[in-house]
Amino acid sequence: VMPFEMNNQTFVTEFIFLGFSSHSNLQGFFFLVFLAIYLTTLLGNVLIIMATRIYPALHTPMYYFLSNLSFLDICYTSTTIPVMLVNFFREKKTISYEGCLSQIFFLLTCAGTEGVLLAAMAYDRYVAICHPLQYPVLMSVKVCVCLVTGSWLCALVNSVTHTVLAAMLTLCGPNEISHFLCDIPLLLKLSCSDTSVNESVLYVASATIGLSPCLFTAGSYVLIISAILKIPSATGRSKSFSTCASHLTVVVVFFGTAIFNYDKPSEGYSLDMDILISVLFCIVTPLLNPIIYSLRNKEVKDALGKLIG
Repeated sequence: VMPFEMNNQTFVTEFIFLGFSSHSNLQGFFFLVFLAIYLTTLLGNVLIIMATRIYPALHTPMYYFLSNLSFLDICYTSTTIPVMLVNFFREKKTISYEGCLSQIFFLLTCAGTEGVLLAAMAYDRYVAICHPLQYPVLMSVKVCVCLVTGSWLCALVNSVTHTVLAAMLTLCGPNEISHFLCDIPLLLKLSCSDTSVNESVLYVASATIGLSPCLFTAGSYVLIISAILKIPSATGRSKSFSTCASHLTVVVVFFGTAIFNYDKPSEGYSLDMDILISVLFCIVTPLLNPIIYSLRNKEVKDALGKLIG
């Protein structure tokens, strides 16, 4: 399907990804690498979901959030990798216009939800360490469900807004995207209509659903670490910090790669470097989450050992 003419205006009906086109001799290698990453991500996150559902020791708010995070990571990685795997075997690596908008919608939903959900998990750790006596009330089942639902709703409002605004853009060629996925900034570069509204909404969203959860999480951990340092015994400090170590590592990986992915300078980055950063954010992060929790969290490690055994 090629761009078609209507009223003397060219409308794009498909996009061509140029992301891996400069490495045509490595297509088979890339396919195997990303297939292995995808299968490992699916397996790791499915095991964590099963463990948190089966074993009573993991029936706590922290692991309720973790199971939701694992489900989210499965959705997140499934938005990009299957399209990539198919395109590795195609001479022209394309995605339809509708498929591109769908990918944008699901990417923004998953990324936005994960940021807010990580902030909710930081709040859970803050209450557990700084207000342990009030924990059963402040982190009741109802509160946990509301926090998870709120995470999805915030991200859905954001993604619907961006997707609708993107659908209103006039895209009139070239229909080439210098990447392996669709994203709002990439579409804005292809637009021949006014993009000021899209850009303004993008800045507002970056501050609200992007920066705000990051700052809230950072603030929570400042209070958490401050409280841990006041614990008189070394054993108590070590035990308290160990309950936060996994989540803190995931937070650093997610927000760190997100900052590099969305707030990098527009100049000075090669296409390969740009793709590498996006691969780290969109593909490697969902892979690392179950690995981090299984290696750094004793309860999860024990439950996974029983599950596999």
